[in-house]
Amino acid sequence: MSNVLIIGATGKIGGAVRQTLLKETEDELTLFSKDAAQLTTEPSETAFAGDINNEAELDRAMKDKDVVVVAVSDKVDEAAQNVIKAMDKNKVSRLIFITTMGIYNEIPKSMGVENLKDNPDLQSYRDAADLVEQSDLDYTIVRPGKLTNGSVNYEITKKGEPFGARDVSMNSIADFVKTAIHNDRYYAQESVGLSTI
Repeated sequence: MSNVLIIGATGKIGGAVRQTLLKETEDELTLFSKDAAQLTTEPSETAFAGDINNEAELDRAMKDKDVVVVAVSDKVDEAAQNVIKAMDKNKVSRLIFITTMGIYNEIPKSMGVENLKDNPDLQSYRDAADLVEQSDLDYTIVRPGKLTNGSVNYEITKKGEPFGARDVSMNSIADFVKTAIHNDRYYAQESVGLSTI
């Protein structure tokens, strides 16, 4: 059993991770989001309404955690900087950080998806990944494809390898994160792409 902080718990990916952990584990979850007060929690959960840019709020949420999962989509580089600082301060080492596909220009043109060189909006995600990689944390960076609904069915590609497919289900992302939470060596110090097989 792990004590897990999910930052971005009310978003699509954070919500999928939350539901998978509730159904398939006995983990204690802290749900951190500006909108967390709107959540109906289970006995194994604590909702924490806070701002990722507020150092005191992030510190309170981080206290006594084993793993931090970050699934945010706004100012991702700033989020990475704040989370890394809070984890170092609170002596939490395991980080699973969700970014997006295309930040290493790894998407084949045939998929019709823009890479960083074509879409400057991805720069914040790339900067976040760089910050995480430069940290001293026990990290895994996850780069999912385009989000879909559906069952668990995915392949993993490493940094520098092209994506196999354009899409991936949110349940697949949640399954990968669940495994990474319970095995701290699972793709540790790596950046992995997730796409449908």
